[in-house]
Amino acid sequence: MSDDTGLDEVLDTQERRRADRRDFLRYAGGFTVAAAGAALVSACGGDDDDDGGSSSPTPTPTPTPTTSATSGISDADILNFLLQIEYLQAQFYALATTGSGIASTLLTGTGTQGSVTGGAKVTFSDDVVGQMAREIAQDQLAHVEFMRSALGTSAVAQPAIDLSVSATSAFSVVARAAGIIGTGETFNPYASDENFLLAAFLFEDLGVSAYRGAATLIKSSTLLQVASGIMSTEAYHAAMVRTTLYTKGSTNPDLITRADGLSNARDGYDGSSDLDQGISNRGDASNIVPTNDDGLVLGRSFKQTLNVLFLSAAAADKGGFFPNGVNGAVKTSDAN
Repeated sequence: MSDDTGLDEVLDTQERRRADRRDFLRYAGGFTVAAAGAALVSACGGDDDDDGGSSSPTPTPTPTPTTSATSGISDADILNFLLQIEYLQAQFYALATTGSGIASTLLTGTGTQGSVTGGAKVTFSDDVVGQMAREIAQDQLAHVEFMRSALGTSAVAQPAIDLSVSATSAFSVVARAAGIIGTGETFNPYASDENFLLAAFLFEDLGVSAYRGAATLIKSSTLLQVASGIMSTEAYHAAMVRTTLYTKGSTNPDLITRADGLSNARDGYDGSSDLDQGISNRGDASNIVPTNDDGLVLGRSFKQTLNVLFLSAAAADKGGFFPNGVNGAVKTSDAN
């Protein structure tokens, strides 16, 4: 058995603190945040014995974790990989909406802790875009808090993140690959509503596909519910961003061209030709939701996701938005 009392208290405190937010992790049938967190501690390495003997309770997920037979990595490793994407998104939205990053107490953990370079508050000209950005920022912060609490001492630290706007910054590199800017130019996602939406488009679609790919490797049914719940939230975020870009693109077609360019750049990095989709029309229909012929959203593997995050079609262990690499068991991409 595992002693989840301490974790329940932490999650209960978080729940009270977030009373004014949407309770994004409640599911039909009474699946609650506290229940998910307590079960996740067990899934990530609880102290349950299969031989019928009693064991001393442990408050942290330190014993042998559940492992996916397909990937050879544990469910905790998978969650830690996704946590680092949440760090990236949470920092971007926090900086864009407030001018400050997330609390330093949420950045510690195993591995090398890094700082965020760049970031600035956006002066939104469209109040709807500003409200949407603040909503997403709240959700991303909640994801980081929840995942760190569920992982306990197994949580990885935030690695170094590049959100700057120089000519060699991650944003400028991917914008150049997308044909948005030319050689030596810079892309500033904090300069306008449109630039902010393009950066959000880059991150949100990637997040959805990363969760979709990870879901196929998760062995714990409880963790699968948690991951699918967060993936659903990310999908809502992506749809919000894609819809807004598409709507604004009706009067500014160049915005759709730029979004499509970012989609093509993601495909170029991960080596696929049709995994990613822009927001251009599909015949006489819009393309708000990117799906295959069966109406299903496609997923990226861990390595494909890292190709995009590192902004490299070659095998790499660092670069792009994570200039010093990531923490945890999953940290390298493949050559495409």
